[in-house]
Formats: sequence, C-alpha cells, structure tokens
Amino acid sequence: MKNPKIVILLAALASIATGLWWWWQHEKVYPSTDDAYLQANILTIAPLVGGRVDRVAVSENDFVKAGDLLVQLDTSALDAAVAAAQAQYEIARQSAGASASNVAAATADLASAKAALTDAEVSFDRTLALFRLGDVAQSVLDQATANRDQAQAAAKAAEAALAAAQDQAGAAGDDNAAVRAALANLATAQIELGYSRITAPAAGWVSNIELREGSVVAEGAPLFALVEAAEWWVDANFKETDLARIRPGQPVALSLDMYPGLSLTGTVESIGAGSGAVFSILPPQNATGNWVKVTQRFPVRIRLDGRPQDAALKLRVGASVTATVDTSSMDAPQ
Repeated sequence: MKNPKIVILLAALASIATGLWWWWQHEKVYPSTDDAYLQANILTIAPLVGGRVDRVAVSENDFVKAGDLLVQLDTSALDAAVAAAQAQYEIARQSAGASASNVAAATADLASAKAALTDAEVSFDRTLALFRLGDVAQSVLDQATANRDQAQAAAKAAEAALAAAQDQAGAAGDDNAAVRAALANLATAQIELGYSRITAPAAGWVSNIELREGSVVAEGAPLFALVEAAEWWVDANFKETDLARIRPGQPVALSLDMYPGLSLTGTVESIGAGSGAVFSILPPQNATGNWVKVTQRFPVRIRLDGRPQDAALKLRVGASVTATVDTSSMDAPQ
C-alpha cells in the first residue's frame, strides 16, 4: 500500500496546479467582468419651434422608422407667419418695380435736360457770334447766357436725380436687396412651418414619453427620448490589472443577465483614457493619511458583432452584461 502522506501531497500539488491553471486562464488569458452594461445612442426629441401639441402619433416603447411622424404642432400661427412673409415679399417686389420706373423716368428727364442744354449752347454760340458782329444788343447776349446757364444747372440736377433713383432702386428683380431680405424672411417662415411636424431622426424605440395633445411646448425643451436601433455596444469596466493584455480588435464573449443562456460576441473597440473615478462628479481625494489603495477600473468599449436573431429578444439600454475577453492573441490590431 502506498504511503498515504505521498498521496495527500500529490493531491495537494494537483489541486494547487489546477488552481494556478484556472487562475491563469480566467484572470490573465480570459479576463472577465460583470461590471458591464449594454449601451446605445439615445436621442433627445425636442421641438425647434414652440406651440400647442395638435397630435401625438406615438406611445411609450413604440418602434418608429426614420422620418415617421412623432408629434404634430398646431400650425395656425405659423401659417399666418408664412402668409405675412409672402405678402412682404410681394410688396418688396412691387417696390423694386416702382423704383425701376423711377430710374427710367429720371433717365428720360436727364436725356431731355441734355437736349435742352445742347439747344441752349447752340443758341448762345450763335448769339455770341452776332453780338461780335454788332447785329444784336448786349441784352440779347445776356439772355442767351442765362438760358445756357439754366440748362447746365437743369442737366446737373437731372444727373443727380438719376443717381439718387439708382441708389434707391438697387438691383432689379430678385437681386434687389429689399427683395432678397423679404425672400429670406419667407424662407424662414416656411422652415419654421416645417418644424411643426416633428419626425423621427432615426429608427428606434420611443421612451420616457408623457406628452399629451393640447400641451404647450417651448422651443428646445426636451419632450422624450428615442433609443436608436442602429448601433449597440457594451461599456465594460475592467480592473487596471487586466488592461496589460487587452487590445483593440480582440474577440469578446458576452452574456446578458436578462436573457440567460443567450451568448453574443463582440470586439474590443477602444480602451478608456481615464478611470471611471476620474470622470465622476466628485472624484476621490487620496491626499490623506488614511489613504487605502483601491484597484481602479477603466471603461473598455466593446462593439457587438451582431444582434439576436429572435425578434422577441429585444436589447435594452442599461442591461447588465458579463464580458470575457480572449487575450490569447496578443498581436490583435491596435
């Protein structure tokens, strides 16, 4: 019969070896954490214009597609604003047309003044020649000179009137500054009218909605949330002693507490640049005599490789997850 002490010693050594192997596999090669949570993009739905709610087209937990109607606001005031802006635009165009007519009239007046100046200058030259020959009196020459000077003054006044009319008129048609301003106001009113129809910016689930028809909402005030369905990931908080082997690109096994037996796979996407304590509202202050070293945890983002095929297995933000990273491939891409 074998020595029982040797048997006990061998059994103890086997147990120690098994424990070391298990520790190496689960703590070093396959680091795991249950401090992990399922995440998705959460969009805040808020109106871009204020007003009274005319219709709420969705309910809590409804699934919507991008572009689906969520909320319709009353458009009475917005319709009136569009009509007023349209009227102002038409008035601006009419004013621009009237200004163009004023420019045309001033141009005609200038042409007439220049023609009268030409006649006055010709008459003055003829009268001056006859005066030098002694055929007309001084008074006749004085009258011709006065007529010429008046014609010159009238021509200058017509030029000034044309310049003023041109400055007031600006460009023609829709290039006119006043018309452009009115057109911009009209476009703004039409955009705000479009904002009365609040639609889903992406596909997802409506959440945290308490809005009712008849409520008055303010511009920019949050109404409810939309959990986007397109992208899901896991934020897993690993101990700092695990990070030496974790690399972006390594495969991850995921299990959700809400669905026992369901296994998902993921890929390490990135490792946080700071611990969770650093970004907390009240970070710990360790500069005390009673300081005790605590192993810190760092967030590791894990991208889901796929989604459950069973439609009944709906993913939910904040669900508890257990994440186990396969670090056997240390040369995973950075």
